[in-house]
Amino acid sequence: MTIPTNLHPAPVIDETARLLTEHYVFPETAEQLAALLRRRLAEGAYGVDDAEELARLVTADLQSLNGDRHLRLKHHADPVSPEQGAAGLAAMRRDFDTSLGGVPRLELLDGGVAVLTLGPMLFPLEWAAEPLGAALTLASRAQALIVDLRANRGGDPDTVAFVCSYLLDERTHLNTMYWRGDERGDERGDGGGDERGGERNGERGEQSWSLPHVPGARFGGSGPVYVLSSESTFSAAEELAYDLQQLGRAVVVGERTRGGAHPCNGWTVHPHLEATIPVGRAVNPVSGTNWEGTGVRPDVPCAAADALDRAHALALARLAG
Repeated sequence: MTIPTNLHPAPVIDETARLLTEHYVFPETAEQLAALLRRRLAEGAYGVDDAEELARLVTADLQSLNGDRHLRLKHHADPVSPEQGAAGLAAMRRDFDTSLGGVPRLELLDGGVAVLTLGPMLFPLEWAAEPLGAALTLASRAQALIVDLRANRGGDPDTVAFVCSYLLDERTHLNTMYWRGDERGDERGDGGGDERGGERNGERGEQSWSLPHVPGARFGGSGPVYVLSSESTFSAAEELAYDLQQLGRAVVVGERTRGGAHPCNGWTVHPHLEATIPVGRAVNPVSGTNWEGTGVRPDVPCAAADALDRAHALALARLAG
């Protein structure tokens, strides 16, 4: 595809509609959305010359049928490569390099309670395994652990499995992803936590399991674990909270999360615009569903700003009891 430098809405809409019908995990919805975009284009709804405004208008229409938060036309202030996924990868690498590899905080509070902040993303496992493994090994000596995901906007499901592996004693089935055709979300890394999950309604299933071995020491499956959430917690960060909650391994404290459970790929459709399209959907082995649209409901609801103090108090009470 040749990507025009100037903003012409028609080719952007045509390419976005084509990508939808070829890749979106829900084919029937994809056809409806593609028809909606073309109808709105014909009506003159996208007659703007600003890429950021076009992204806002198109995203609103893309999310109008089923509210899929991962389905969007994303604006980038700086020009991005036409290579698939390049836009998100470059920004992700900058965030990784400026956040100590996704572990910006590890602190020991009173009573032997450790706070581990993961953010702003759960980065690809090939990048993040070393800093995450070091931080989780150090936290293994704590009496209780608080994992802060309040500012985490998602990332790599393989990294979710990696973190869970430090908080469990046995290899455990965490999640199953069902992919459309041969797709696989580009937020996913190359970790070894997956097994074939068979076919289902024409989709390819892939199971995610905790790892049998981890580098360093585990916190294990018995010490108290609390996960902090906010309305900004999204995507793979939601999976981490949801998986641990459904297993009964962690208490989620804070606000209901944003509600995005569909891993996506990104395609550049203009030098400043990227179509992000979900190509898979998650099914939890305990609940039989996921957090799409509903978010992860906290076990202990409270304002995000109060969540750390609340979790710390809960941990101290649990340890004392």
